[in-house]
Amino acid sequence: MTDSITRADHSDAVITDYLEAQEHKSHLRFLTCGSVDDGKSTLIGRLLYDAKTLFEDQISQLHQDSRNHGTAGDDIDFALLVDGLEAEREQGITIDVAYRFFATPKRRFIVADTPGHLQYTRNMVTGASTADLAIVLVDARKGLLEQTRRHSFIASLLGIRHIVLAVNKIDLIGYDEVVFNQIVQDYQAFAQGLGFSTVQAIPVSARFGDNIRTASEKMPWYQGPALLEWLETVATDSKADTEQDFRFPVQYVSRPHADFRGFAGTIASGQVSVGDEITVARSGVSSAIRYIVTADGELETAHAGQAVTLVLEDERDISRGDMLAHPQSRPQVSDRLAAKLVWFAPEPLRAGRQYWLRSQTDQVSVTVNTLNYRIDIENTERQFAQEPADQLQMNEIGQVALQLSAPLAFDPYGQNRATGSFILIDRLTNATVAAGLIDHSLRKASHIHVQAAKVTPAERAEQKYQKPALLWFTGLSGSGKSALATVLEQRLHLAGKHTFILDGDNLRHGLNSDLGFSAEERSENIRRVAETSRLMLDAGLIVLVSVIAPLAQDRALGRRLAGDYDFIEIFVDTPLELCEARDVKGLYAKARAGEIRDFTGIDAPYERPEAPELHLRGQTGSVDDLADEIEKYLNQRGLMHSLVDEGWSI
Repeated sequence: MTDSITRADHSDAVITDYLEAQEHKSHLRFLTCGSVDDGKSTLIGRLLYDAKTLFEDQISQLHQDSRNHGTAGDDIDFALLVDGLEAEREQGITIDVAYRFFATPKRRFIVADTPGHLQYTRNMVTGASTADLAIVLVDARKGLLEQTRRHSFIASLLGIRHIVLAVNKIDLIGYDEVVFNQIVQDYQAFAQGLGFSTVQAIPVSARFGDNIRTASEKMPWYQGPALLEWLETVATDSKADTEQDFRFPVQYVSRPHADFRGFAGTIASGQVSVGDEITVARSGVSSAIRYIVTADGELETAHAGQAVTLVLEDERDISRGDMLAHPQSRPQVSDRLAAKLVWFAPEPLRAGRQYWLRSQTDQVSVTVNTLNYRIDIENTERQFAQEPADQLQMNEIGQVALQLSAPLAFDPYGQNRATGSFILIDRLTNATVAAGLIDHSLRKASHIHVQAAKVTPAERAEQKYQKPALLWFTGLSGSGKSALATVLEQRLHLAGKHTFILDGDNLRHGLNSDLGFSAEERSENIRRVAETSRLMLDAGLIVLVSVIAPLAQDRALGRRLAGDYDFIEIFVDTPLELCEARDVKGLYAKARAGEIRDFTGIDAPYERPEAPELHLRGQTGSVDDLADEIEKYLNQRGLMHSLVDEGWSI
């Protein structure tokens, strides 16, 4: 019995030592890519076999599968180790991304076998998104092909800086050195502008193992490393996840009982310790880490990749979609982004379409404002030229300007892959239509962060005994909206309310005096009005905005910026002929005469509100009658009452 216990203890110790040794090994993530039938799956299968990571039953099964599905005659078909889908085995191609893990005495590896067919480019993007190195396979008989160039460019775009140019099937050209050198020369010329740190060219035969694990005697002219030797020793210059800035996307607010409030998620990068100060990226609110909780107990320090729940020292308004960071290294926050897209969908991308943008931190609605350019990959004379385009076809790459429905916390992709990438989702079909990489914010001052205030909007409103609200009057020039807003403000003031009017004409003399009346300047005019309104709402005021705001998307911006505050759109619907009859300023007459261009209602459109909170007929009653209608509505919404009377709190 004692001997059995001793042997068991020894066995446990051996296992423990082995696991600790594996844990402290460096690891390398790499992918294989290139054109179809270049031997990517075969190469990975050979690596697994030569690294002696296969069990006897796997090898036995591989022999059987090779007889049933193989394409290598009597030899083992190593591609079958990673081509797991039935369709892959039937067609002899890779469709999905296959991940495999193996280890040698020097290093651990995670390898992604990606498809070569054009229609599966999206899967190649998936495999490349986490890789440190790419093995680009080239069939020695065919040389560089379109997919070789496409996959190399995507690898560069996704931040991969180390390339192994594996010239495969060298046995089929008689191990010809001249052909190999020509392919290497062509690739180096092609890849000059891609920013790779290393390009190691190796002639290989994946089927027969030449230059895979050891140097091949059939190519004495090649004096470089074998493939596995290179993979074991290449030093990648990418930062480890734990060395990057701390980023924690909040995925869930945990409230199992009244005495516990934690924020759950997976640390995207960096590390955090108990006592560290943290800041919410979007709001600027700060606190410190009180506990780090996991399923296995509490931790003093947690790092990238760990799923944890963070408990803070203070009660803070934090929700799903927020990102926590250290105050000294905060991410950028913006609702306007420049990003590169790899387009996946059969239907082309066109500017103006709306999608869902899903990142590691949040999901927001997004509009593709402009397609800045597409990148020409196929033209060998003007490689990677930025060409003007009005659409992106499937598998094409371009840069776009995005307008988000809400600010997003992010890092440029070149700094942090986890927080700089996203996908676009079709709003109708829920299909993923693109992978995106954030280049930079389109805000001119992207390094400015939100400063949290000590006095909250709720406290300001409570001091005024009122509920803040935004009353947005819209209608044609001369519809009566300004006169109506003025009368209503008088009534609110007499009722003891704290108010302010933002009138379009008045703002044109001050805040917006630098703006004209082009489509872009009109939108900027409304954006400034909406942003100013939000500041006044946070100050606890009832804000009355009187602007034409002819475009629905501009009025929607005002509603979005109002956030959780009451937003009441009041459409003063007065017929054009009556507006012209009231034309005390003579603007309609000048517009009819061509003296004023782009005048709303004459030669510029007015998009009527589809579902305003109040639809007033400007021709049916006096200003006082219409004000009565609004006041009645405000009473129903509780906006005319005192917070003290209502017992209301924000």
